[in-house]
Amino acid sequence: MLLQDSKPHYHILDGLRGIAALIVIVYHVFELFPETPVPHGYLAVDFFFILSGFVIGYAYDDRWDKMSVGGFFKRRLIRLHPMVVFGAVLGGLTFLLQGGVRWDGGHVGVGFVMLSMLCAMFMIPSFPGSVTEVRGNGEMFPLNGPSWSLFFEYIGNILYALLLRRLPKLALAALCVVSGALLTGIAVRDGFLGVGWTMADGGFWGGLVRMLFPYTAGMLMARVFKPVNIKGGFLYCGLVFMTVALLPSFDGAPWRNGLFEAFCVIVVFPCLVWLGASDSFLGDRARKACTFLGDLSYSLYMVHYPIFYLYYSYIGFDGNGVSMAFREAWPVALMAVTVSLLLAWVCVRFYDTPVRKRLGKL
Repeated sequence: MLLQDSKPHYHILDGLRGIAALIVIVYHVFELFPETPVPHGYLAVDFFFILSGFVIGYAYDDRWDKMSVGGFFKRRLIRLHPMVVFGAVLGGLTFLLQGGVRWDGGHVGVGFVMLSMLCAMFMIPSFPGSVTEVRGNGEMFPLNGPSWSLFFEYIGNILYALLLRRLPKLALAALCVVSGALLTGIAVRDGFLGVGWTMADGGFWGGLVRMLFPYTAGMLMARVFKPVNIKGGFLYCGLVFMTVALLPSFDGAPWRNGLFEAFCVIVVFPCLVWLGASDSFLGDRARKACTFLGDLSYSLYMVHYPIFYLYYSYIGFDGNGVSMAFREAWPVALMAVTVSLLLAWVCVRFYDTPVRKRLGKL
């Protein structure tokens, strides 16, 4: 039997997780067009990482006298992997529905699609040019691109169970500072933090750093955390989060853009988690809304991109650009978003939650 959760649950963090998932959706709607209303929308993934680090540290740091490493991995697999499998299968089906066509126009055999789907189910990344990299766009998981963050999430879980949980606060803080400096260096060098989704050009190491700082920062916060109750915390945190995503990029000075994004991840997001870990002034309706958003967030994150691949195919994406303007594509974009939201709700209601409950009884 698995341990039962008994600590206070911070619903505002659930709501912020839902807002982050919606920001990712909006970012991906406009991802292939020259202009986007949320140029920093992909930083929502970094927020997921810091929130995950905080939640894991908060939930498990004081339980290791009652829990084994194997028990921890079992809990994390039950929490994460049903939707990993679902997203891989959905990605395979939508790729075949699309005609099994790579972005360069070449056709991919069903056998290679099945192999790619099998690798995705077991979190085995694809390398550019390999037979499992079926879409030809360099993605680590070409049937469901966002799975790259789950790949690093699992690495973070392994590091926590084997090493990070054993570190004293000072050592964890030192690792946080070093990884934060590396993160800033990558951001300033590249002009942005959108790394980790491919194995090409040092993408693995960039993704590892991108996970490691927010993950360790969240864990450190869980150890020194003292709640601060602020009336309207969900509203204020949500507005700050959306403002970060909406602010224009510093196109004329890439290093400034990178520095801004590093500042958001290193300073702004930890503050949001800290302020969000409070429910004292959250009304019943707001609590229910936060719970709904939190429940929907992970499923939405894991199902939307396979649907969006069909949307990208419709707008003529060929690996370099698109063949139509957004004013022509918006009805299909709206349909893709609607289908993603409905499918995510169906998964929460009839697949992810029931499967996790059943597995938790084993």
